[in-house]
Amino acid sequence: MKKLRGFGRAFDRITIYLPVILMGLLAMGTYWLARNTPSFSAPGVTRVPSHDADYFLRGFSVKAFDPTGRLKSEIRGAEARHYPDTDTMEIDQPHMRQFNERGALTVATARRAISNADGSEVQLIGDAVVTREGADAQGRAQPKLEISGDFLHAFMDQERVKSHKPVTIKRGTDVFQAESMDYHNLDRVLELQGRVRGTLQPRAAP
Repeated sequence: MKKLRGFGRAFDRITIYLPVILMGLLAMGTYWLARNTPSFSAPGVTRVPSHDADYFLRGFSVKAFDPTGRLKSEIRGAEARHYPDTDTMEIDQPHMRQFNERGALTVATARRAISNADGSEVQLIGDAVVTREGADAQGRAQPKLEISGDFLHAFMDQERVKSHKPVTIKRGTDVFQAESMDYHNLDRVLELQGRVRGTLQPRAAP
């Protein structure tokens, strides 16, 4: 009986400290799991596309035709690089031709060009020249127009050329120079800003 009473007292002591023992075991188990459980990386952050070319063209020529098969535009160059982050094409030694609905031809050249995806907007950089030949909306032949400068921004579909840098404009035998320019062919409007100089040649008598 004495042994049973001693065993009972020992059991009572154990039951008193049992919650403490269990808490200690639980803490040790939690620590072990924290140390040995594989860590998972946080959800990946969406990477901003870098300005790196994803493809190149060398010695190329790209032509576009309207639904009737008529040549609408052509772009040639020594090399072109496409940048997916801006969806633009950078072209070395570009030579561009564009025909409007009346058949009037616009030609653009430069040392380098930056074009949007469809070629409707082109920045011409270095020895930039845009020329235009053809008839007006009434079918009357117009003198050749040439715009040149270090930088020209051409909007091919809108038949518009602008620049924030000095330009020279030749129309037939007339010559104008200005510090900046905005030319709208469809509206027949030429805006010259800054110091403007012009030379007008007399027209020959009919």
